[in-house]
Amino acid sequence: MAISVTILGNASAKPTTTAHPSAQVVNINEQLFLMDAGEGVQRQMARCGISPLKLRAVFLSHLHGDHLYGLFPLLSTLGLYGRRTTLRIYAPRPFGAMLEGFLSLFERDLPYTPEWVEVDTTKHQIIFENDTTEIWSLPLRHRVPTTGYLFRQKEPPLNVSKYSIERYKLSVSQIVAAKRGEDIALNSGEILPNSLLTYRPYEALSYAYCSDTNYSARLAKMVEGVDLLYHETTYAAAEKKLAKERGHSSTVDAAKVAKMANAERLLIGHFSSRYKDLEALCEECREIFPLTEIARERETYCVEPKRQRL
Repeated sequence: MAISVTILGNASAKPTTTAHPSAQVVNINEQLFLMDAGEGVQRQMARCGISPLKLRAVFLSHLHGDHLYGLFPLLSTLGLYGRRTTLRIYAPRPFGAMLEGFLSLFERDLPYTPEWVEVDTTKHQIIFENDTTEIWSLPLRHRVPTTGYLFRQKEPPLNVSKYSIERYKLSVSQIVAAKRGEDIALNSGEILPNSLLTYRPYEALSYAYCSDTNYSARLAKMVEGVDLLYHETTYAAAEKKLAKERGHSSTVDAAKVAKMANAERLLIGHFSSRYKDLEALCEECREIFPLTEIARERETYCVEPKRQRL
């Protein structure tokens, strides 16, 4: 199963005529999660053909306006669409007070419950888990408490190859045991190693969303080996000092994190409105980390599994 990321907004705080503030939808194991919710997020979802009713949860990195001002209109619209199931919103404190104020002033009778789940921005820990997916918090270094998010597919169960079943005439009970990871004893007394019989149907994949942050070597360690890394790149290399002062990253910072993390690919976004030529920013990253791409609005970036068959 692939992971895909649809970019809804790739700009930073100042409005522009061509870009929207931070927002993206992550599809992992056919579960849709909204990452940040800058202004215009509803319209961008509509343009991309993404139904907000399919959202499993919302994850906010921090409580600056360019990452959440689009959320409250979305909550109202979900009520108009008739959502009935609880929508969990993972966010740092004091988001609960913001949500309570919005509901008390504007939406007392929503047909569903928006539920805040507090994220501790100082800890790297699992905050969401089900049978197929884990989502981890990633402490970031910004001017306010901020967290990134790491999505990981869980390793899929073992499959037994058809070739092995036919060759060794495996019974149903032996097939079940092999899927549990056990070696198999044949009637002849021969022991078949589990690795000879089974395979993983696909490789588990990962995606990291790293919003506003200074350069962090600790972050690189937390996302070691990630298949796709989104890292904010607000400033060009020449403004590296300014980036540090404002709690942001430059092209060099983002590329260094990707290289140190041994990431497969790097997506850059959250661009300052001063830059009209995004390709120049991308080229600065590629000098350090060649597999860098621009997170372009309304584009979807996929990470395909490497299937393993016997």
